[in-house]
Amino acid sequence: MKRQSVFALFLCVLFFASFMLAEEGTEDDPSILTLERIYSSNEFSANRFGPARWLKHKPGYTTLEESEAVDQGRDIVWYEPESGERTILVSAEQLIPAGSSTPLEIDGYHWSQDGSKLLIFTNSQRVWRRNTRGDYWVLDLNTDSLVQIGGDVEPATLMFAKFSPDAQKIGYVHKNNIYVEDLKDHNITPITSDGSETIINGTFDWVYEEEFSLRDGFRWSPDSKRIAYWQLDTEGVGEFVLVNYTDGLYPKLKKFKYPKVGTTNSSCRAGIVSAEGGQTVWLKVQGDPRNNYIARMEWADNSDEVIIQYLNRLQNTLKLMLGDAESGEVHTILTETDDAWVELVNNLIWINGGEEFTWTSERDGWNHIYVFSREGGKGKLITQGNFDVINVVGLDKEDSWVYYIASPDNPTQRFLYRSPLDGSGSAERITPEGEGGRHSYQISTGGKWAIHTFSSFGVPPVIDLVRFPEHKTVRILEPNTKLHAKVEALKRQPVEFFRVDIGEAELDGYCMKPVDFDPEKKYPLLFYVYGEPAGSTVGDSWGGSNYLWHTMLNQKGYLVMSVDNRGTKVPRGRAWRKSIYRQIGILASKDQAAACRKIIENRPYVDPDRIGIWGWSGGGSMSLNMIFRYPDLYSTAMAIATVSNQRFYDTLYQERYMGLPEDNPEGFKQGSPITHAHKLEGNLLLVHGTGDDNCHYQSAEALINELIRHNKMFSFMSYPNRTHSISEGENTRRHLFETLTRFLTRNMPAGGR
Repeated sequence: MKRQSVFALFLCVLFFASFMLAEEGTEDDPSILTLERIYSSNEFSANRFGPARWLKHKPGYTTLEESEAVDQGRDIVWYEPESGERTILVSAEQLIPAGSSTPLEIDGYHWSQDGSKLLIFTNSQRVWRRNTRGDYWVLDLNTDSLVQIGGDVEPATLMFAKFSPDAQKIGYVHKNNIYVEDLKDHNITPITSDGSETIINGTFDWVYEEEFSLRDGFRWSPDSKRIAYWQLDTEGVGEFVLVNYTDGLYPKLKKFKYPKVGTTNSSCRAGIVSAEGGQTVWLKVQGDPRNNYIARMEWADNSDEVIIQYLNRLQNTLKLMLGDAESGEVHTILTETDDAWVELVNNLIWINGGEEFTWTSERDGWNHIYVFSREGGKGKLITQGNFDVINVVGLDKEDSWVYYIASPDNPTQRFLYRSPLDGSGSAERITPEGEGGRHSYQISTGGKWAIHTFSSFGVPPVIDLVRFPEHKTVRILEPNTKLHAKVEALKRQPVEFFRVDIGEAELDGYCMKPVDFDPEKKYPLLFYVYGEPAGSTVGDSWGGSNYLWHTMLNQKGYLVMSVDNRGTKVPRGRAWRKSIYRQIGILASKDQAAACRKIIENRPYVDPDRIGIWGWSGGGSMSLNMIFRYPDLYSTAMAIATVSNQRFYDTLYQERYMGLPEDNPEGFKQGSPITHAHKLEGNLLLVHGTGDDNCHYQSAEALINELIRHNKMFSFMSYPNRTHSISEGENTRRHLFETLTRFLTRNMPAGGR
């Protein structure tokens, strides 16, 4: 071995020894972060409030609280907002089933509209992203009887149980069929009977759930006499297989339908059926049911019509249709089109006795609220100006106000505004002036109260009860005092939010500096990136464990920055968001590189030889694009759960932003990191869970093959059977960030020079 190599090896060993000693020597110092503190302890966990439910049958809200009478039980407690009067509506004792000594563990709960019955969701099991399968129990408050729903079905197999509006029945899904159970005699009526491995009633396939956020696939009519539901037929959809090597002597296969971009979708239709059972009346929508989507459906403020949002496969035309429950006939009352894609509307609220409804649209270049007649027509603009309505959070129907989240002057923040429903006034800010950060609201029935959550960058959430319209805090619901004290004790520099001018646009970013920052020195810089149209990274809000890990890196001597490129989901107008159309991975990487160059130019304390980037999912793909496309800028990249080839991802997401592969072959090719893998020069770490049902392990292996083909050296870490979150299993998240930290410190040493 050469002398220089021996010396380099000695330095490497010395560095790692000092790194590990530093980790071990700081465990008792509350100002210094370690991986153990962040990922193996609960000391930085935020307390939540609730889940809280505003009641319809009486003023106030209910929430869950630890029982003083029953060990490991929780009471459901009612609060009157003004006075704070507290009453236990349902005690933990009432939730102890016959023959048991322990109360039900409450994973979720819902009240009937009249408040006479309570539905408890328990023993929940994960289905893809969320726990949506489990057991349901109904407590009748008039008789104090507690009964399990579903008869003799096997445990944890019911989904989406909910009361009929009159509280006389309950509907649920079991093994892809819908059932209705009478709450008096508990007779069970099958509403559908054709459910199978390929026919799905009342719930959804993988892609509808992931990309449309659709899980619960049936709706009670207001008069409790009918049920509207989706049916999907997955026959002909490509089947993906996940392999589990570790839970037995032989591999176990998990197969599921996953339509990859450009391939066959599930066939989808929607129908209405009597709650007593019988023939379904299918909605008579036009077009191939495999190449159009029924993306939203609700009852149209009566029991005779449903309203649906019908999208074409390219997702650039949305038709809002009313469907007749008796005949299945449909007619279009509103059409939205866009040269790129149309966003679904989650803010449709009926007003004026069902004669009008609220709607959001980007038709004037900004996302604004409109009011349309049930008959359609031109519509009335409610919010005006060069700003985006981010989401509608509630109505005060008595005084005719619509409440919504917006941030006209700073896209990194979020505030509450209101506007009159007649369109006569300008936006009125309800969140007090002078407050920054991000604010969210759970508004009461009637719109006079809200459970308000506030956080900002490096400041954990505080939850309080506020009265509208003055936004007066009536009481603090969850101060997170211990967490605030823990975070305040940390050695850290204040964050800097900035904008970087790249010529074609100004991009928002933030900078976290080392705790011993010296502007005369040069520091390594790690970028945190997402860059895709589904989200953003530059936000003035509490960042949880990511924030803490970045702060730990600051304490070791790293700069940490993040920049939102054009096309990210921020309130900067339609043109900003849609600029990325048909060029995912292309425009964003160009913007990120331009921002990096400007940062090097304008900040002399950045070491241009020590610049790294990391990200997850779309951010992992972006990290690959950056180190492959711009080897002169980035020396190190850590890419987690990536999509290396856009052809590997699903129809709904990728086609929305890229079009069909046959119409945009060059875009798909140039936007995919695997195309540029041969340019790798720096240090690359790939991380992937083998059980990732979203961004498949296939992406990692295809990229590995391509890197091998070009003799490119890299590091790789696979996590057996872990999903897209890489969080399952003991010590997984700690191990992951230990892997990232060691790779970073080895290849991009910390500290100013």
